[in-house]
Amino acid sequence: MGKPIFWLRCETKELERRAALAPIAAKRLIEAGFTVFVERDEQRTFDDSEYEAAGCTLVDHNSWRTAPPSATIIGLKELQESTEPLAHKHIYFGHCYKKQAGWSSILSRFHRGGGTLYDIEFLTDTTGRRVAAFGFHAGFAGAAVGALAFAKQSEGEKLGRLNAFETEAAMVKTVEEALGKQNVKVLVIGALGRCGSGAVELFQRAGVPHDNIIKWDMAETAKGGPFNEILDVDIFVNCIYLSSQILPFITREQLIAAGPQRRLSIIVDVSCDTTNPFNPLPVYSINTTFIEPTVPVDVGASNPPISVVSIDHLPALVPREASEKFSQDLLPSLLDFANTQTSPVWSAAEKIFREKMQEAAVVEGLA
Repeated sequence: MGKPIFWLRCETKELERRAALAPIAAKRLIEAGFTVFVERDEQRTFDDSEYEAAGCTLVDHNSWRTAPPSATIIGLKELQESTEPLAHKHIYFGHCYKKQAGWSSILSRFHRGGGTLYDIEFLTDTTGRRVAAFGFHAGFAGAAVGALAFAKQSEGEKLGRLNAFETEAAMVKTVEEALGKQNVKVLVIGALGRCGSGAVELFQRAGVPHDNIIKWDMAETAKGGPFNEILDVDIFVNCIYLSSQILPFITREQLIAAGPQRRLSIIVDVSCDTTNPFNPLPVYSINTTFIEPTVPVDVGASNPPISVVSIDHLPALVPREASEKFSQDLLPSLLDFANTQTSPVWSAAEKIFREKMQEAAVVEGLA
């Protein structure tokens, strides 16, 4: 069997500047005998010329539908909404295996077209650990947005449009300047994971005192929520990986009952299980965006405000560094993509896809 063909598609999500393949990773694939096509994209953090210099073949923007049948389409965020059948193999974050909104409709497209989804979230090694994830930078950027939202809300203002930072250092400096000398207290739940460690590091680098960074993980949440301790911090960052139903961490009734003595001002839901039926933060119902980063929680007119940050592509705020780290981690698995039937990573991912697609087919009346 010849080496696979990868087709890096553009990201159509507004302000999404990351790439599943950084030019340096694409170069490694080409050196190993792979063919790599790259769609032209002015939004992407990497210039088209960087891919060209790496040896990639540049193709038209958003043209993956015309890719050879043998090509595997690789991206990050969701495809544009459509009922069009999907015939290619795809690698991206599908966000449809936990019965999120529209899950069966997405998977039915693969059922009708004969294609395959290798969901990046479910690419795991033999120990069950994900081979590549944006978790660290999601937590890092989420904590930054939470801090910026807190600073604005402290001034009686709303956080405005967010733009990507060139580097992590530039993001840290902006947060540090925004917080100034405020005595901010924060709580990170899921602090021992990739995502939580990123959030903790942002707060540390931005100058939040060590004793003001409260780090919780499974031991602290084992008793089950809701947790009144969340009310006693300024910023709460949720970084857990939700795999089953749990008691809510906090409820709207709890926030209202706390009255004006409540300290909590900003909730950052990095996990973004907004449409998951088991969302542990049932105080909001929409994802926010870089253009509108926060959504208010209805806590009653007489109580101090609370805003939620629920952006589902936070690492795009540091797109170059996040993309380079992600594609570096994904590269060993991509190099083994010719062996999808024997590779533990790819065969397990295809197995779960087949199971979930069959469930979707039943829901959609296709089985």
